[in-house]
Amino acid sequence: MTGHDSPGAATGQGSPRAAIEQGLSRYVKQFLSARCTLLYKVYMPSLRRALATAELLLILPSALFITALFVRNLQPIRYEPAATAQRIVDWYAARPHIALWGFLMALPLTVLVMGGAALVRLWNNDAALRDTTREVLAAANAHLATLLIAAATLTAAVVLAIVALHVLTD
Repeated sequence: MTGHDSPGAATGQGSPRAAIEQGLSRYVKQFLSARCTLLYKVYMPSLRRALATAELLLILPSALFITALFVRNLQPIRYEPAATAQRIVDWYAARPHIALWGFLMALPLTVLVMGGAALVRLWNNDAALRDTTREVLAAANAHLATLLIAAATLTAAVVLAIVALHVLTD
C-alpha cells in the first residue's frame, strides 16, 4: 500500500484540507444556526402581534354591528347615540350580501380558524404556556366558590344596570 492507498486518503479524511473544510463547515453551521435561531426568536413575537392585530381588524365590523344593536335599544331612536346606532344597523340591513355574509359570517369565521390554528400551534410549541395554564386552572379550582360568587355578583350588577337603563329610558 502506498501513501495514497490508505483508507483515509480516498475519502479525504486525515488530510489538512479535509480538516479545514470540516472545521469551516462546523463554524458555518454554528454561525447560521445561531443567526437563524436569533431571527426566529425576534420575529415570533412580532408575528403574534401582527396576527392579533389582523384578527382585531377582521372582527371589528361584527363587533360594531353587535354594539350598534345594543346601543340603539338603550334609548329612543330620536336621541343620540341611538340614532347613529340605528343608521349603522340600517346600513348593514341594506347590504345583506356584504354585511351578513361578509362582515358577520366570513370575517368572524376567518378569525376563528386563524386564531384556533395559532393557539394550537402555540400550545404544542410552548411548554411555559402549558405550565402557566395548568397553574391558573389549579388556582381557579382551589378557589372555585369565590370565583362563582364573583361571577354571580358581576352578573347581578350588569343585569341591574341594564334594567336601570331600561327604566330610565321609558
